Amino acid sequence: MSDRNVHKAGFTSAGIQKDSLASELMSQEAKASGGGVRSGGPTATLQEKGATGSTHSSGFTSSGISAGSKAAGMMSQEAKSHGGETPRGGTTATCQSISMGGKGGRR
Repeated sequence: MSDRNVHKAGFTSAGIQKDSLASELMSQEAKASGGGVRSGGPTATLQEKGATGSTHSSGFTSSGISAGSKAAGMMSQEAKSHGGETPRGGTTATCQSISMGGKGGRR
């Protein structure tokens, strides 16, 4: 279920789909960081998952983040670096939102 949502958002095995949520997220992230998309950020993480079809197996599922998964570890690490919470629009929140069919990176 969640892999389909990631692909539907425009993160595909052929790359980021033109005029998609994925391309909009990539554009927003690049503008915010001075022109580039950082490794490990929302765009790069979702594109990796879209290309490999591994979103669900990483722990980003349609019913939330799976306990003990790679996604849970990512969420924990991001929360620790932000004073105990995962930030809105951060990597974990964006990946989970899009995995559930939401609009993820849009603000």
